[in-house]
Amino acid sequence: MYLYHFGFSELPFTLTPNTGFYCELQGHEEALQVLSTALKTGEGFIKVTGEVGTGKTILCRKLLNEISNHFVTAYVPNPYLNPNELRHAIAAELGVEYDDEADPHQLTRLIEQKLLEINNSGHSVVLIIDEAQALPTDSLEALRLFSNLETETRKLVQLVMFGQPELDERLATRELRQLRQRIGFSYRLSTLREEELKRYIRHRAKRAGYKGPELFPDEVVSWLHQGSRGVPRLVNLLTHKSLLLAYGNGRHTVTVADIKAAIADTEDATMPKKQDWLWFTIGFAAVCAGMLGLAVSLGWINL
Repeated sequence: MYLYHFGFSELPFTLTPNTGFYCELQGHEEALQVLSTALKTGEGFIKVTGEVGTGKTILCRKLLNEISNHFVTAYVPNPYLNPNELRHAIAAELGVEYDDEADPHQLTRLIEQKLLEINNSGHSVVLIIDEAQALPTDSLEALRLFSNLETETRKLVQLVMFGQPELDERLATRELRQLRQRIGFSYRLSTLREEELKRYIRHRAKRAGYKGPELFPDEVVSWLHQGSRGVPRLVNLLTHKSLLLAYGNGRHTVTVADIKAAIADTEDATMPKKQDWLWFTIGFAAVCAGMLGLAVSLGWINL
């Protein structure tokens, strides 16, 4: 593996959402600010959406790691659950004790009692659901009913949903309009701009212990941005593959050829369109012609 070849102390571009590699990207920082503001104001429902691979899970884990001690959190990472399974998952997260024979109504009452107990102790409860677009419709309705639980002054539970754009599409339907109207704050994550991408890969390389010369020259970064479309997960995959190629060839810098090969080897990556190649060829030919003309005018070459 290329770990020691490049002087890394650990692999910098894994697909695991490791918060130790968290980079303060504009979109992620704005989303965290929205979440912080919404939680402080006691909003019932908060939603963060973004395309596959834009960093929702690492943002979710960042929130879990840094949330104030004032909040008691319940985290549901796999929400493909029917309403009763969802109640059991929430009860387990909150430490609710119940009999295995408890019916849905009894379990809901026990959860409500636990929420009241936590609120009476001066804390607030936050239910965080990752991949929320996978929630069945009747489970989304069960969540809405949980949001009805409140004292005279505040909600007993706040809900944060992280999901793909399909979640927005589902919430736009008439069937889920009551839930949609409960959402007080929302944020949509975007992909990385080229300058952000450059800062992102430099940050991760440095965090992994790299201290050498520039690993990814600007031209490589440009190709990487086109190939990944600015999606962090694809960025990690393409940089990992290109580093493997550079290592295999005994080089300490990634080349355009490396990144092209990585793009070609990755199904969801985007190879520049044929016309882009045509304009590149025309431009390269024009530069060569200009250099040839300059050489002739200076007498370096006789034609």
